[in-house]
Amino acid sequence: MINKLTLLLLCTLVLSINHVQANVLQQSITITGKVTDEFGESVPSATIMVKGTSVGVVSDINGQYSINVPNRDAVLVFSYIGFITQEVVVGNQREINVTFSEDLIGLEEVVVIGYGSIRTADITSAVVSVKPESYIQGSVRDVGQLIQGKVAGLIINTTSGNPSGSSSIRLRGNTTLHGTSTNPLILIDGVPGDFSTVSPNDIESIDVLKDGSAAAIYGTRGTNGVIIITTKRASADIRSRVDYSSYLGTQSIRKRTELLDANDYRRLIAEGVIGKSHDYGGDTDWLDEISRTPLIQNHNLTIRGGNQQTNYLLSMMYNNSEGIFKKSYRERFNIRADMNHNMFDGLLQLNIGILSRNDNSSSFSNGIFRLVNQYHPTIPVKDENGKWFEAGIFEVENPVARIMEQDNSSSSLFNRINGTITLNPIEGLSLKALLSWSKYHQHGGSYETHNHISTVRNGRNGSAWLDARQNVERLINLTAEYRKNIGDHNFTLLGGYSYEDFDGMSHSMNNTDFPTDIFGRHNIGLAQAINRGSTFWSMGSNRSITNLIGFFGRVNYNYKDRYILMASLRHEGASQLWGTKNPWGTFPSISLGWRLKEESFLRDVSYVNEMKLRAGYGVTGTQPNSSFLGVATLGYSGAVYTDGEWMQTLVPSRNPNPYLRWEEKKETNIGLDYAFFRSRISGSIDYYNRVIDGLLYDYTVPVPPNLVNTTRANVGKMKNNGIELLLRGIPVKTKDFEWSADLNFSTNKNKLVTLSDDLYEPQNSYITAGDAQIPIYGPTHRLDIGGKIGNFWGYKVIDIDNDGKWIYEDPSTGNPVPYDDFAKVDENKMIIGNGLPKYYLGWNNYVRFKNFDFSVSMRGAFGYEILNFARMYYENTKTHQQYNRLKSAYDPVFGKAVLNNDLDLEYNSYFIEKGDHWKIDNITLGYTFNTENIKYLNSARIYASTLNTFVITKYKGIDPEVSASGLAPGNDSRDKYPTVRTFTIGINLSF
Repeated sequence: MINKLTLLLLCTLVLSINHVQANVLQQSITITGKVTDEFGESVPSATIMVKGTSVGVVSDINGQYSINVPNRDAVLVFSYIGFITQEVVVGNQREINVTFSEDLIGLEEVVVIGYGSIRTADITSAVVSVKPESYIQGSVRDVGQLIQGKVAGLIINTTSGNPSGSSSIRLRGNTTLHGTSTNPLILIDGVPGDFSTVSPNDIESIDVLKDGSAAAIYGTRGTNGVIIITTKRASADIRSRVDYSSYLGTQSIRKRTELLDANDYRRLIAEGVIGKSHDYGGDTDWLDEISRTPLIQNHNLTIRGGNQQTNYLLSMMYNNSEGIFKKSYRERFNIRADMNHNMFDGLLQLNIGILSRNDNSSSFSNGIFRLVNQYHPTIPVKDENGKWFEAGIFEVENPVARIMEQDNSSSSLFNRINGTITLNPIEGLSLKALLSWSKYHQHGGSYETHNHISTVRNGRNGSAWLDARQNVERLINLTAEYRKNIGDHNFTLLGGYSYEDFDGMSHSMNNTDFPTDIFGRHNIGLAQAINRGSTFWSMGSNRSITNLIGFFGRVNYNYKDRYILMASLRHEGASQLWGTKNPWGTFPSISLGWRLKEESFLRDVSYVNEMKLRAGYGVTGTQPNSSFLGVATLGYSGAVYTDGEWMQTLVPSRNPNPYLRWEEKKETNIGLDYAFFRSRISGSIDYYNRVIDGLLYDYTVPVPPNLVNTTRANVGKMKNNGIELLLRGIPVKTKDFEWSADLNFSTNKNKLVTLSDDLYEPQNSYITAGDAQIPIYGPTHRLDIGGKIGNFWGYKVIDIDNDGKWIYEDPSTGNPVPYDDFAKVDENKMIIGNGLPKYYLGWNNYVRFKNFDFSVSMRGAFGYEILNFARMYYENTKTHQQYNRLKSAYDPVFGKAVLNNDLDLEYNSYFIEKGDHWKIDNITLGYTFNTENIKYLNSARIYASTLNTFVITKYKGIDPEVSASGLAPGNDSRDKYPTVRTFTIGINLSF
């Protein structure tokens, strides 16, 4: 009886559901159609949404779509990146075909800014967006390389070919001497990270907030600009999709250091320049001995799918990059998951992201390259007994032996979990909570075997070193955003709270005297150095905890798409200022935009598509780079022997300074955005001026009344300014052929205005920086108060005499002074160049002919000098019999005479060279297959590319792209890991 009743109820339920569905189907309307571009080509993956609902579909590979709408009053919204969004009322239509018009200037595109997004048309600050079609292609080291040369004012340098290295970055010059960081804030989906946090394959867009009015909402973190990286996310694209990309690559040294070879040595011996005892009988190219032809492979798989309610994305990346030198590599595995879930008809939205990155790498210090450059070319790698040959030269050893008898590797694991909850309780109001937790753990070290030269030399019988560190970061962002349109007035109000903390720990240990090499560093307790009272051991540990709290708000106002306002305010406190009178800072900003194109005098001018004036002002801050600087502290010093015992002593280590505060960067930016001739020509012009007040510096103070003789205080002022230009053009655009290009140009000037006030005065009128290194010693740079960063400071040589001795210029009279009469004192040094480029230029081209595509990215830096450390050390002839030299060491100096053998190594202007260069950086040739008749295959493309392809320069070093950061820019390391040229072939598939 129960079973019959149950069956009856089920039948009734099914009939009821069918009846409801029938009524719904009778009321709804099915619309079909096709989406094409202006050339009649199908547009796959275009989004078709029912306006005001979450109902939507995407077009298939042929641009076809089918969608159910509730009634004839429904409005369909057709959109696709790069095209102008269109809205169509259904009415009596059952087939709606749409032809997209290209949105060349992207006024309707959305750009990510602080804690939200904004239309390109509404931007009032210096903001640049870089899309995937503009990225550098091929085997890039990290996300930073994707946008090298793409953004005016953003300088990203790759100064080393080390696969474990990273890109250096600088935006609009230097802003601090002792602040926390000189790098821009990098956000990945709203969470702080770096260029290595995610795989380059996972990047959807990169937005750069360059000026203070855009970055002020991030307070202290935004003082050097903000780079917002948006990853490919799960979306309501209901078609399941699989993307696979892969590439293989290799590398070669772009330029070698030209050292004397064995034949050169034997020729010099025959000429009597070098003694016969320095011929060891070998013929060794030490660079070749440690080099190899590396293999680079990369595989990336992305799976996405779901429906309007729940959708997901899963991405996996594997990269194995061998270095150009033996036993150097980086192996990386990334996995990332992103999921969205909509509840209660869009009232509540959930997003969960999980990221995990595992790295294994091995490299070695620049000390190896010093040995490669200095070791004698007549020395064999091994002796007749098969043992490593060591010539017994002071501080120079067999580099091959150093590499092969040492295990130097590291492993790291990074995990991040973040979630976003969005509540839309009423129309226009969005409440959002972003929570993130990340943990980075790295452990590594090295082991030197019993055959390692350090063991042989010092009798240590093997040496192990271990290092580990762990960083945990937590972040909470709570925001409320309200959008309201009242006639021609459009408002967006944003308010929020942010909390983040950092907890970092590290420890290390070293032990020696192992009975066997079997365990390497993995059984460090086996060593006997500690037990036997040896001094060849050490241990240490450290912990650092900081936090940052901020309250912020922003208002955006738009009147008739003509007058635009954005203003923000952030109130922020940092733990580094604990113990001071005011650990909180307030950072306001305001920016205005005037779209002249919407005015009557330009509205009907057909060849002007956009003309917008922008002006902004913003204040950001930088906290000190150390904690507890505002209070007096004690530190452990040496032990004293008293009453028969050794006692640890405590001594004052820091003076109190309760008036310590934030450095404040006050930036003004004036800009113009333009587009002409159906946007075939577009771009922007920006001028910025930065004033950094309260610059932190260490001052010498009397003791007593102070506890110690230095105090860090906010006294200084620095300025920098510059111009940035962007010009985009599409000279040719037809169905089969297209050529587009962009050109960007930037300048930057800086000045240290003062380091004094009524209380603090520096000892000198200048700051020295840089290190000429042993055995020359001394600084390489000088920053004068009232002068600019980057000035090289040394002796100026103007000639050489017939004996091969320098002739100097007297800095006070300008007269020549012979070598033997010249006093080597600071008073005789002068400014001999500057290591910061005055101008940067980038030129990027993209050409498409039918299914072929070709792109070239070029960039250059001009108006600066480089200190060539390699020439400064290896063109000296005094030590040529012990250490190898450059071939140029025996070229006549100034075309007159070879440098005298009696002259010590010296830092002077002869080794300062022009660094101007032009790099043809990335060249890519690709072919996209026609996949219309291939089931399940949406697109397929193959390509070949080169990176760091050609360099046009007169600089004699291996690469003119050197570090431009800090107070000693332009110093080219003597023995750096050489830069490399990369060759890549790859394939991209979409199913």
